[in-house]
Amino acid sequence: MATYCLTVARLQLALGHGARRLHVSAAYRAKARVSMSRFEPGSFVNYERLQSNVDVVRQRLNRPLTLSEKIVYGHLDDPHRQEIERGRTYLRLRPDRVAMQDATAQMAMLQFISSGLPKVAVPSTIHCDHLIEAQTGGVQDLAKAKEVNCEVYDFLSSAGAKYGVGFWKPGSGIIHQIILENYAYPGVMLIGTDSHTPNGGGLGSICIGVGGADAVDVMAGIAWELKCPKVIGVKLTGALSGWTSPKDVILKVAGILTVKGGTGAIVEYHGPGVDSISCTGMATICNMGAEIGATTSVFPYNHRMKTYLEKTGREQIAAQADEFSHLLVPDDGCEYDQLIELNLDELKPHINGPFTPDLAHPVSEIGAVAEKNGWPLEVKVGLIGSCTNSSYEDMGRAASVAKQALDKGLTCKAQFTVTPGSEQIRATIERDGYSKILGDVGGVVLANACGPCIGQWDRQDVKKGEKNTIVTSFNRNFTARNDANPATHAFVTSPEIVTAMAIAGTLNFNPETDYLTAANGEKFQLDAPYGDELPAKDFDPGQDTYQHPPPDGSSLRVHVSPESDRLQLLEPFDKWSGGDLEDLKVLIKVKGKCTTDHISAAGPWLKFRGHLDNISNNMLIGAVNSENDGINKLKNYLTGEYGGVPDVARHYKANGVSWVVVGDDNYGEGSSREHAALEPRHLGGRAIIVKSFARIHETNLKKQGVLPLTFSDPSDYDRIRPDDHISIRGLKTFAPGKPLTAAVKHSDGSEETVKLNHSFNQTQIEWFQAGSALNRMKALQ
Repeated sequence: MATYCLTVARLQLALGHGARRLHVSAAYRAKARVSMSRFEPGSFVNYERLQSNVDVVRQRLNRPLTLSEKIVYGHLDDPHRQEIERGRTYLRLRPDRVAMQDATAQMAMLQFISSGLPKVAVPSTIHCDHLIEAQTGGVQDLAKAKEVNCEVYDFLSSAGAKYGVGFWKPGSGIIHQIILENYAYPGVMLIGTDSHTPNGGGLGSICIGVGGADAVDVMAGIAWELKCPKVIGVKLTGALSGWTSPKDVILKVAGILTVKGGTGAIVEYHGPGVDSISCTGMATICNMGAEIGATTSVFPYNHRMKTYLEKTGREQIAAQADEFSHLLVPDDGCEYDQLIELNLDELKPHINGPFTPDLAHPVSEIGAVAEKNGWPLEVKVGLIGSCTNSSYEDMGRAASVAKQALDKGLTCKAQFTVTPGSEQIRATIERDGYSKILGDVGGVVLANACGPCIGQWDRQDVKKGEKNTIVTSFNRNFTARNDANPATHAFVTSPEIVTAMAIAGTLNFNPETDYLTAANGEKFQLDAPYGDELPAKDFDPGQDTYQHPPPDGSSLRVHVSPESDRLQLLEPFDKWSGGDLEDLKVLIKVKGKCTTDHISAAGPWLKFRGHLDNISNNMLIGAVNSENDGINKLKNYLTGEYGGVPDVARHYKANGVSWVVVGDDNYGEGSSREHAALEPRHLGGRAIIVKSFARIHETNLKKQGVLPLTFSDPSDYDRIRPDDHISIRGLKTFAPGKPLTAAVKHSDGSEETVKLNHSFNQTQIEWFQAGSALNRMKALQ
């Protein structure tokens, strides 16, 4: 197999630098060292089409529209005939582009290859950000990642070239920061194979996280389905100041709505307080909207967005947005399904956690709360950066806190890490001195990648099982997510609060009121942080990290070795038999929170994201078994012995026994990873029956031919026993809105019937009958 390095060199020789687009300013091109060919034709919103569709819909609905409705309905495949009812109907949409991170892009591209199509139909990109493990520092970690992941990078690079997909090389940065800097802009609709794709809402975009199969639909030129979202309005008044940051807005909202309060809805921020938030600050707020289950989040177009577009070389887009600004703000008098009002003058710095991102506390109270609950007060590590908080402004505010400590002779008591969001951010903060300040205070600058935020962290300072506290500026803090240690108490907050707590070394520190002791023994308080919104000297784009696909890649070859343990071509799943699903075994009855991290862990398992059989060995190994409160320990009812969840599932499948999973509320919250749906299907799962689903996971299950079903009466969860057999009846007359029935057979011989609801529409039922959405797509070609 050709190595990644050789593949890139070969492609560079074949491709040259590509044509540069008029959409990017001449001044920016002159300064940038990156190839401007990343701005492909078709990358920009057709505001005339958006206007035309909105006019049709407004006339049909005869009411004012919210901003999110304008953008979503403006992308309807058929605005004249599409049935539109918030929270009920399914919309058929035409997104403008697709973005994929490397861990999810593997399966997405494998599925696209299986479709048999020659080239993607919309502009699409792959971003190498998930597979770089944080160990010693950015340069060394990146070099090791290129070596360890050579086979995967080669596959993604060559597949991108063959099928017309742009390729951002390892070291480019985190997908969402790259999108904000290059591809997001007011009015665009973008789907991305990562749950934090809504980051782009900070630039007035509708950016939605999806599974790889959804991305394949859009790349194939098929209208993409989305249940018509409800709209939650968040009205902001007042202005941010002092230690309060944009992160505090979403930490507060998460506390109000909880991890499932935004499910099925777009969160739309509006009001006079919006203008006090920078463009990248708005992105932070939208990014973490994934933590409340929201379809996406969005801000209205304003001068902060215009300035950001201009600073990133997109003056022409800013001029077009100005011209069509009436499309990029909500109509007067529009109505929201729910309205939250937040006075930014009264908002205080927050810190959320541990173990869930919606457990909100004011920073002023966290010390007392931690003491009461027995949470470790000592901060072992402070981590700033990630896709949520790695902007120039974020790094500047953190550096301003660090500089004050350095001036008093202090460095961090805790370990301290810094993750730049992109190569452009890394180069710019290095040029402007922020990196030196953060390094001098004790920080280690990691690679431009996800790193510890997604579990790519070779942490050595504590043993597994050792109770400890970390504070991060990340978005998600589920049990064991960052370091694979279930005893780590992870808290999320703003970069400036993380920096202050890393310097103080304790959760019991409120920088607004508490004092530090200088090296000379004097007591002092930290001043409120300050950071420039954007660099005065413009951005330094850093190294060239983008590979544009050739105009015609049809002659190129994508190689997947049959002996590879990291990549595996896909075989079609079996079709529906035509009858009911009889005598399914309950594989596991899951107790409590079950995120996609529990269903398909990340961290060391990321290396198998392109190999379905190998990664299936992590299926549900983090879920709690209701039978014994054990993790990855359940009874094999064919042998009577206990084993791991994947092992028992494989044994059932080998013996012709299909199975179901029974789960609790908001099952599948968290990441967009479709492996959490692919693995159960691969190992013989037929249905997942729960109290309620997270949006992306429910759709991913449908795409792979698994039945996501919900108890009509949530208390029926308690009637299911771990040793039950379940038959799912009504599939011969499976229809939208028509419930199915579960005939439950207990081991004592008794039987009972449970009513099951579903959200399938007719198209999705056809996916199930074909065995998967991909099977159905191929059948229609």
